[in-house]
Amino acid sequence: MLLGALTLDAWWVDTCAAMKKRVAKKTAAKKSARAASKKAASATTTAAPANAGGKLAFNHAMIYVKDVERALGFYAGLLGFKVIEDFRYEGKSVYARLCAPGNDGTLALHQAGPDDSVASNGVRLYFEVAELDDFCRKLQQKNFYITKMPQMMPWGWRHAYLNDPDGHEISLYWAGANRMKKSVMGTAKRAGKR
Repeated sequence: MLLGALTLDAWWVDTCAAMKKRVAKKTAAKKSARAASKKAASATTTAAPANAGGKLAFNHAMIYVKDVERALGFYAGLLGFKVIEDFRYEGKSVYARLCAPGNDGTLALHQAGPDDSVASNGVRLYFEVAELDDFCRKLQQKNFYITKMPQMMPWGWRHAYLNDPDGHEISLYWAGANRMKKSVMGTAKRAGKR
């Protein structure tokens, strides 16, 4: 994956190293100011939960795309994700990290090479929204095509299906209290065998 004379991977390593240096400088300069406002900040700011007990925690999903700026228009512009960072190379967005509007779930958009496939057969992204029908109507009002409008699925969740601009499958759904429960599919399957 060449990006100009510099590979994207080499650029990424250089960018990360430069970012670490800038962050270290800013951290040192702000340390005394933070100490003074520590009590106020802790009362109003909630940090992401720490990974307790050495258990595996899911961090984020990275999506390879043909055009990061176009993908940002979809994920940030249409779905409402907040852009955490947007790395650029020669003025072009090549990597972005975003946070879901309803929680601290994140995803990354990474520029694919010109000859690289961005197909993601067998992988689908799931985003939960309580007002699913209303959310889908708003997407349609912005002229976005939804491949399957919301409907109740056999496992007890309400789903709508769509694709991002690169064809990655997405399910917008609402599971509510059923999200962390065993699905009802087992019961339906057993009833069907009788």
